Amino acid sequence: MTLGRTALTPQAPLPVRGRGGDGRGKPRPYFLSRWGRAWIGARLSERQRESIAAYIFLLPWLVGIVGLTLGPVLASFWISFTRYDLISAPQWIGLQNYLNLPSDERYAQSVRVTLLYVALEVPLRLTFALLLALALNRGPCGLGVYRALYYLPSLLGGSVAIAVLWRYLFGVDGLVNVLLGGLGWTNPPVWLANPRYALSTLILLGIWQFGSPMIIFLAGLRQVPRELYEAAEVDGAGSLRRFVRITLPLLTPLVLFNLVLQIIGAFQAFTPAFVVSGGTGGPVDSTLLYTLYLYEQAFGFLHMGYAAAMAWLLLVTIATITAVIFSSSRYWVFYMEDSSS
Repeated sequence: MTLGRTALTPQAPLPVRGRGGDGRGKPRPYFLSRWGRAWIGARLSERQRESIAAYIFLLPWLVGIVGLTLGPVLASFWISFTRYDLISAPQWIGLQNYLNLPSDERYAQSVRVTLLYVALEVPLRLTFALLLALALNRGPCGLGVYRALYYLPSLLGGSVAIAVLWRYLFGVDGLVNVLLGGLGWTNPPVWLANPRYALSTLILLGIWQFGSPMIIFLAGLRQVPRELYEAAEVDGAGSLRRFVRITLPLLTPLVLFNLVLQIIGAFQAFTPAFVVSGGTGGPVDSTLLYTLYLYEQAFGFLHMGYAAAMAWLLLVTIATITAVIFSSSRYWVFYMEDSSS
């Protein structure tokens, strides 16, 4: 059927041209020249062209990680073998910075303080986070609001403002001593000026930042099959036995994850110790964390080579502890797939 000379017959689709097509309906990179597009179309496959496009989009990130991360890391490794004060040119001294560390009494004190801080703060934080996750898992009204409120300390706890607030709370006339005085303690201790209690205030501040592991534990608790609890309850198992036999084994992968992250973070703790102690690590170096002494050597005394050596030893220590934890995980971490094998 025709109308005049125009046939109402199906016609082939018009080719897509211009910047958005190559004449065959496929998009093409308009930022290349005509000859460049022809060469790519002739020489490269579709998969290779997609890979090139992906690398072009990743190029800013690759430049950033090389220029801002990998480059400074390699530079600090070289500086650790030099004597460098940020003013004069670095002087190569070999392993002298590393050999001077064992004879440094303040370095040894910073290692002791940091190990004590990690050994107390990490288990207490994880325990408190797990207990609170168990309480929230019972499904109170307004659970989302409670999650947000309990996660808030993790967002604010590492800030300078919270560290300053913490310093005032544990001051001579701070809120803690006011409350203890109201409870009948006539002579409460000066927390931040007493070497026996100064580090404990930092540990309390670290425990207060329990929100991140708590959210992870809470998500894990929601994934535990309810059938296991029902079967154990039928068999007469109490709450404690169900927790030890069911909940805790199924949470061990999350315990491993939180344990590694919290250990790494505890070894790198800096801001609370710097603010609470006024940047000195006092009193009597009782709050001299490793990173605080590293900062003091680098920017207080301008011993950049010495500080770089300390940083690399810290990196090796964290990597070693992490490797030991992962290698031992086969003995205490339980996965659901293990029960089916």
